[in-house]
Amino acid sequence: MPFIMLAVLLDMAAIGVIIPVLPALVGSFSGSQADQAYWYGVVAVAFGLSNFLAAPVLGALSDRYGRRPVLLLGFMGLGVSFFGTAMSTTLWGLIAVRTLGGAMQANAAIANAYVADISAPEERAKRFGLLGAMMGLGFIVGPVMGGLLGAIDLHLPFYVAGGLTLLNGLYGYFVLPESLPAAQRKAFSWRSANPASSLRKLGQLKGVGPLVGVVAFSALAQFVLYTVWVLYNSFKFGWGPSENGWSLAVVGIVAVLVQGVLMGHLLKRYAPPKLAIMGLVSSVIAYTLWGAATEGWMMYAVIAFNLLGGTVNASVQSMISSAADSKSQGQTMGAVSALSSLMAVVAPMLGAPLLAMVSHLPQGDWRIGAPFFFCAVLQVASLALAVMHLRRHRRLHLASTHAA
Repeated sequence: MPFIMLAVLLDMAAIGVIIPVLPALVGSFSGSQADQAYWYGVVAVAFGLSNFLAAPVLGALSDRYGRRPVLLLGFMGLGVSFFGTAMSTTLWGLIAVRTLGGAMQANAAIANAYVADISAPEERAKRFGLLGAMMGLGFIVGPVMGGLLGAIDLHLPFYVAGGLTLLNGLYGYFVLPESLPAAQRKAFSWRSANPASSLRKLGQLKGVGPLVGVVAFSALAQFVLYTVWVLYNSFKFGWGPSENGWSLAVVGIVAVLVQGVLMGHLLKRYAPPKLAIMGLVSSVIAYTLWGAATEGWMMYAVIAFNLLGGTVNASVQSMISSAADSKSQGQTMGAVSALSSLMAVVAPMLGAPLLAMVSHLPQGDWRIGAPFFFCAVLQVASLALAVMHLRRHRRLHLASTHAA
């Protein structure tokens, strides 16, 4: 766990560095706020689409050859993406670089498969929470660095992110051990590794059912938030890279607190399905309040309020992982990652145009929150599916008890 947690921390710090400045870099190639929102959406779609197509393939390759070599490939892909982005001189060059980077990295999925390899089923929710805490810690360090460095030069954060990725690659090469024994590996098949087959198998896992919809709708809401957060705060409150960087750092602090500290205590009182439902209720309220905020400080208040929202991903992932056998963790986590990546493709197509439609409104206008209200609706759909799953689980448990 310490090895993979440090790898994820460095990975997320590198990604977090670029978040406050990528929209501004796209804006340097566009002529208006509406164009900036549109082309930022295109860049995000390019990365997400290539990642959607590649993630299940990389997950299946990790089931065949082990987690370590695929993680090293992911570090290389991120490095190409960061350094290439820093050196891009045209919008189309930026899109091409982000497409290549997205195709080569599936680090989150492989890290989850790695944890599943080394953890008993009852430990997975807590350990997935620890990975989430490392991601949150990376989002504390990364966005603050990105905001401060971006204030000096827009390209500087990308070079720093590339350097962090190289450091992670060296760490992985010399220190990170393999987690998947040769006896537990399975043959690679292109037919089963393509995204459509992976998603179909994910839906067919026993006991998963509605959880696939929960993953899809929750991921779509999360990626819409990622797509519009920086531009939304810029349009509504006049924030720059520094303010956006600090706000993302607070998101990271809350994630570390919830997933690294509170998650273990919560799991002692609540089973993962019930914890997921509680988190979804919190998320519905949070998205609504973010959209309705009229002052910048309110965004921080809602971040602090939405503590339980940080428990959803780890809870759902543990339920899905427990439904898969030990030889298919990479493919299963790759399919979850592919589904999330598909939502990352769809999110900018919805979030960016929604924000572009209201970008002309004056600062502080509540209607600029349209993308967040849309996210709240998506989380209501996730909540309905999670409740359906919990009720089905209870019925099956009662039926098996009576049969026994």
